[in-house]
Formats: sequence, C-alpha cells, structure tokens
Amino acid sequence: MGGQTLARRSGVERGGVAVQHYLDVMVSILPFLWTGFVQTFWISLVAIAAGSVLGFLIGVVRSQRVPLLHQLFGLYIHVLRGTPFLVQLYVFYFVMPNTGIEALQWSSETAAFVSLSVYTSSYVAEIVMAAIDAVPKGQWEAATALGLRRLPILGLVVLPQALKLAVPPMSGVYVNIIKNTAILSVIGISELTRQGEISIMRFPRDVLFIYGAIALVYFVYCYPVLRFTRWAERKVGGTRVVNLD
Repeated sequence: MGGQTLARRSGVERGGVAVQHYLDVMVSILPFLWTGFVQTFWISLVAIAAGSVLGFLIGVVRSQRVPLLHQLFGLYIHVLRGTPFLVQLYVFYFVMPNTGIEALQWSSETAAFVSLSVYTSSYVAEIVMAAIDAVPKGQWEAATALGLRRLPILGLVVLPQALKLAVPPMSGVYVNIIKNTAILSVIGISELTRQGEISIMRFPRDVLFIYGAIALVYFVYCYPVLRFTRWAERKVGGTRVVNLD
C-alpha cells in the first residue's frame, strides 16, 4: 500500500511539473504567436477584401458573356485555380521583379498581399458567376417586360438574389485563404506559422505542443469567420429566388 501511494504521489508530482513546463513554454511563446497572428490577420483581411472586390467584378463581367473578356477572364481563373498557390507566390516575388519593370519591384509584404488577393479573386469570381447564372431567366424576362434595361436589371433584380446564393460557399474560400497565409513564411513573412517555427528553435523538445498551439490559434480565428458567414446567410435569407419560367 505504501509503495502504491508513493507511486501515485510521484506520478502526480511529475504531472504537475509537466503542466508547469507547458505553462512556462506558452508564456514564453505567446508574444511571438501574437505577433504572427496580427500579421496573419492583416494580410488575410486585405487579401479577402481586395480579392472579393476584384473577383466580384470579374464574376459579373463573365456572367454577361462579353466577347473576348469572357475568354480572357476564364483563362485568368483557370490558370490561378489550376496551379498551386506556392508557385504563384514565387512568380509574384521572384519572377516578376526580375522583369526589370519598376512597378513590379515590390517588397515581400506587397508580393504577399497581391498574390493572395489575386488568388482569392479567382475563387470569388467563379462563385459570383455561378450565383448569377443560377437566378432563373424568367427574372430577366419579367424585368425586361417592365421596361428595365440590362444594367438596372442586373443591379436591382438579379444581384440581390444572387447574393443569397453566393454567401454560403464564400465561407469556405475565406477560411482557405486564412490557412494559405501559412505558405507566406517561405518569402520571409513573419506570420503565425513562421513565428511558431522561431519558437520551436527555442524549445526543440516541445514541437508537438507548439504546433498544437498554432493550430488552436488558426481555429480560434477561422471559427468566427464561419459563424459570421452563417449569420450573413440568415440575414440575406429573406431574398428568395423565385422561378418565373
């Protein structure tokens, strides 16, 4: 009995030491993770905002089947969606500055913003075009019968209905963009994953714990984005697509 009690007490003490060790590690790496999170937050926020605006415009133009522009934007989308983001990042950071064009001599942060925004736009454009195409043709015909022209029909009748259809898939795109910021560490951006790797150099025995902490921070960031899109979906849910065909 005495031996079992001693063993249990020893196990509790070891557990307490381990907990204290992980607490000390977390306190030490927290400033680095916070710095990386702030960088990740701003880069992803700018990329999502800029990419959404650009993708929305491209999607609207493609939905109208404008000659030449439809094919050019289609090629733009297929190239971006058909190649890894890492390759695109290298093109923006290493290849374009070597062209000698002054406007393309940008820093690593600018290359990160531009590449991630362009990548985002390719997905948003396809979602927007698909949402507009999903609005029944009868909506166009009914609005035309009322004397509206093409642009007012698009802006006042079709886009409000397409918005409801576009909101749900946007959440997956935005979360994917946030997670893709981890790739930016290859060009020297001190985002969350890069800061975690720096922390691992200080605590090489706690690799699993530190990567777990990084994953937790990404989850804490991505989960509210998913919840927000669910809320936005409910808010625009009053816009119901009516089939007039």
